[in-house]
Amino acid sequence: MAFSFTNSKGKTYFLHEKVRTLKSGAKSSLYFFAKEARDEGSLDSVPNGYMVSESKNGLPVLKKAT
Repeated sequence: MAFSFTNSKGKTYFLHEKVRTLKSGAKSSLYFFAKEARDEGSLDSVPNGYMVSESKNGLPVLKKAT
């Protein structure tokens, strides 16, 4: 089951990850929230070292935990 976050406006978003290969050959992870849970790339939990925060307009974002 995908990790979900409900914002202050009552809308639910689901966390996803997309792994990209850079020109150097290194792999980079891109984390994003979507309104619908997709089969490919959905995550069950927040990655280690990150926390979910809400922007001024209600969109969820991942921030590095302090």
